[in-house]
Amino acid sequence: MILEGPPAYCRPDAYAAFQKAVRRIDSEEGLLRAAFAISLHDRPQDDFLVAEATIGQLARTVKQRVSSDAPQAIQAHLHDVLFDVVGFSGNVEDYYDPANSYVGEVLRLRRGIPISLVLVYKAVARELGIAVHGINAPGHFLAGVELPEYGQPASQGLSYVDPFYGGALLNEREVFDRIEQVTGRNVQLAEPVLTKATHREWLGRMLNNLQAVFASKGRERDLYAMQELQQLLG
Repeated sequence: MILEGPPAYCRPDAYAAFQKAVRRIDSEEGLLRAAFAISLHDRPQDDFLVAEATIGQLARTVKQRVSSDAPQAIQAHLHDVLFDVVGFSGNVEDYYDPANSYVGEVLRLRRGIPISLVLVYKAVARELGIAVHGINAPGHFLAGVELPEYGQPASQGLSYVDPFYGGALLNEREVFDRIEQVTGRNVQLAEPVLTKATHREWLGRMLNNLQAVFASKGRERDLYAMQELQQLLG
């Protein structure tokens, strides 16, 4: 049920920004703006234009290094810039810090959790003409990359990238091994765990993560604020 009137717990500006972005949830910009709007409840000073400019600058840095139009070359330089030069990686020291889910903070601190790092990876890759999907694997969100051979149309197959661990490139068996490592259970290759996340699922998982973090920290009002945002997803 969508709330009638102003939210009881969520900062109104964050609620309004999320509500507006969700109307365009199927677009790339709608996903990024909605994910950014989540952070405005806790970080009202954050500016989407700053985040957008940072993403644009990262993409321009990659373009300056690329001398080939081959998708594999572009991806190689993308990984060099994001993970080797700039140093995006998972925040293993303080995994449950809510800031790990806030797009502006992830771009500023270059640390995050898997789902927010995949979002940054996707946003920069998009500026370079590389299609990236969120992979809704249990316990560990991943990037699924459509990377055609140079001059050829994209195939149905995906390659897998783990931005949390320095942009590691994984084959399907390695993805399953990582899921087993994170969840502590055996996963069969036949299990449908490598599905593409819809934008609605992506945002829902981000909000679920924050609800779990706020609940563990006793931040009830913030927990309820995230629930109010989740209601907007329907």
